Amino acid sequence: MTIADQEQAGPRTTPRAAATHDEPAAPRVPYGFFHPRVVATRRLSPTLVRVVLGCDELSAVVSGGRDQRFKLFLPQPGQDAPVLPEVLDLDWYPRWRELDPAVRGIMRTYTIRAVRQDPPEIDVDFALHGDLGPASRWARRAAPGDTVSILAPVVHDNGGVEFQLPQDARWALLAADETALPAVAGILGSLPVGLPVRVWIEVAHPDDRVDLPTRADAEITWLVRPCSPVAESVAAAELPGPAGTGYAWIAGEASHVRALRRHLVGERGLDRRRVSFTGYWRRGTTEDDLLEAAVAAAAAD
Repeated sequence: MTIADQEQAGPRTTPRAAATHDEPAAPRVPYGFFHPRVVATRRLSPTLVRVVLGCDELSAVVSGGRDQRFKLFLPQPGQDAPVLPEVLDLDWYPRWRELDPAVRGIMRTYTIRAVRQDPPEIDVDFALHGDLGPASRWARRAAPGDTVSILAPVVHDNGGVEFQLPQDARWALLAADETALPAVAGILGSLPVGLPVRVWIEVAHPDDRVDLPTRADAEITWLVRPCSPVAESVAAAELPGPAGTGYAWIAGEASHVRALRRHLVGERGLDRRRVSFTGYWRRGTTEDDLLEAAVAAAAAD
């Protein structure tokens, strides 16, 4: 579930012809297009729904764990399946943008919650916000047999994982809203035994406080709206250790993410290189708008 910039949107390598003795082999493209169907859905809480996607070709999908992102493509109204670029290489994203916006598959970024091989399936957890966007509308109505497409990793080291705990980290901080809850769950499940970690999660409903298993020494604070912003709660809290030994991961609404990052770096003294942050969404803006803005900014550089 992340707002994509162009780095997030596409693979970093492109396939080439087989290498000769004068030319080294090219790196493997770390992602592939897949075309699964909905296998099942399950309501996890008032706001969260899990959609299980499955098909034989998903046996090639792997995950780097933690907050592993992927691209979900939904069909336009009246289509049986989303329209995608015909070729997968480094230029697939520009080709997708060149397609008619009224025809091309609707692209959104989400977190892989789980991958299974027998049978080949992946779980995707959606935070529902009524009918405010095409992905939320689709997830609310998803039923077995519905067709989607995804761009998903086929190697573990695929560049789609933001949470990178430094080897010398002695504590961690996580802050998020419900849109990043699947990523928080994956991160907590990956942490080493006994690592002190403070977690703040803002949700829409008291029953959105789902179970988050972890081997870490985690203290989880749930903030149910209406509530004070996460940044205020973090500012009033004592961190688990000295700034130089910690690592922070922040995700959610873009303005809240920026405010909390400024606090952690400016007032708490965390090295900015030890703060990973992602605006999963921006109030009043769609992912399509953000993608266009990112492309325009890149072109202006």
